[in-house]
Amino acid sequence: MQHILYLHGFLSSPKSIKAQATKAYFEQHHSNVTLHIPELSNFPSKVEDQLISLIENTPALLENGLKLIGSSMGGYLSTFLLEKFGGKAVLINPAVRPYELLQGFIGTHENPYSKEKFEIVESDMGVIQALEAASIKTPGNYKVLLQTEDDTLDYRLAAEKYAQSHLVIEEGGDHSFVGYENHLPAIAEFLLK
Repeated sequence: MQHILYLHGFLSSPKSIKAQATKAYFEQHHSNVTLHIPELSNFPSKVEDQLISLIENTPALLENGLKLIGSSMGGYLSTFLLEKFGGKAVLINPAVRPYELLQGFIGTHENPYSKEKFEIVESDMGVIQALEAASIKTPGNYKVLLQTEDDTLDYRLAAEKYAQSHLVIEEGGDHSFVGYENHLPAIAEFLLK
């Protein structure tokens, strides 16, 4: 049995379209894979402890190296975990400097999936920045999927940070990564080989 950890983005959920498409694909085509899709806390100050606890309490995740799929903020968190524990990751339109982007999100929000209300505060920026992987030790262990018309993140930041990784840059699209399900066979092959 192999284990893959899927990390959703900010204001997202395990119920998101990408998370559910990933779950359905692995259930149908890779019955030897257990896909873990935790509901990440909406509070940035809780996310690191949540992830470390999950890994410590699920040692199977580290067998043969951590295997991650991370979307947007989940891509940023996946990079943090991969640089800490080793393994392989597929990042979909990953956030590169979310502590800059989220400056514009200070205030009260409601997660559209869970309906949980929460607040982003100035001190959260330092918490998020502390999770930044300043350098990528093994760029070949990353596959990064980017679309140029991402309306939330500048894809060029990720193209630069992961320049030595397996980069797939598609013209057009958006932040959700249009046609994501078409990449699932290649994602599985990268993580499982």
